[in-house]
Amino acid sequence: LRTHQWCFVLFNVLLFHMLLFGADLLEEYFLRSLPLSYTDAKTLEIRERARKLDMDPLKANLSKSYTVSSAATCSDHEIFLLVLVCSSPENRTRRNVIRQTWGNVTDARGYAVLTLFALGKPASVATQLEIDEESQKHRDIIEGSFIDSPETQTKKMIMIVEWTVTFCPRARYILKADEEMFVGIPSLAGYLLSLTQLEDVYTGRVIHEGAPDRDPKSPGFVPIHQYSEEFYPDYCDGRAFVMSQDVVRKVYVAAKEAPVSVPPGIFVGICAKKAGIAPIHSSRFSGEKHISYNRCCYKFIFTSSNMQEEELFKDWKETSDGKDCSL
Repeated sequence: LRTHQWCFVLFNVLLFHMLLFGADLLEEYFLRSLPLSYTDAKTLEIRERARKLDMDPLKANLSKSYTVSSAATCSDHEIFLLVLVCSSPENRTRRNVIRQTWGNVTDARGYAVLTLFALGKPASVATQLEIDEESQKHRDIIEGSFIDSPETQTKKMIMIVEWTVTFCPRARYILKADEEMFVGIPSLAGYLLSLTQLEDVYTGRVIHEGAPDRDPKSPGFVPIHQYSEEFYPDYCDGRAFVMSQDVVRKVYVAAKEAPVSVPPGIFVGICAKKAGIAPIHSSRFSGEKHISYNRCCYKFIFTSSNMQEEELFKDWKETSDGKDCSL
């Protein structure tokens, strides 16, 4: 009888974990895109141009376009994970919260991590003065020459790509994240270190058959002359995704012929397809979802969306306590 009882308990434990993780595993299997063919002449040209890319002649021009407070810091060091947080100019409080929580990680398993903030110019002169002061104090702000608004977020994505290949070419992986996210740097770094595929790494929560917004009254409206296909190519949700350095270079080359009217995450997906790169799905990226807090869950996932500032402080403190989680 005792043996049967133990078998019953073990069966229930296994069943619980199958229900808990089975959906994610199936999702990852079915959303894993097949590698794209490199036989297309245009794709091969993009990949070859990216491989031979020389950004030195463009450094002077880009330095005039962006306020780059951390260029020297980044270019002279091997960076394992470069985190670029898209932030609104007015959200200084949120940036400070990130600096005190997950953005404070500078080392993961002995590998260097660097977190910077990407923003456009504010409409207010007073806000610009505050940003100048903040930039001098923290030296972690990249500021574009365009006015920051919902309509210029793809310009911000292009700025991130241009800045990375120009001023941070030795960063192995680049995480683009929105400022409302929680990011589990230790778990993400562990995942990236486990990868056997060292090139064409473009990973996040993959969106399959996303359709363009054709409503002219919608803020996300994409006219058919800008993008005529019924569906977008598979792409990683724009709130948070990772690219290897070679992918950033390929996106930079392909971006010259991609429509800037689409949202930034989709823009990267279109460029990736042009360069023959298939996105890699991981359900540990939350996408638009807010994951209900659990200490061990938050030590496992990579991101959670829509985080309140007080929640970020609490969750980070508890997940950074050094305590391991049981099976």
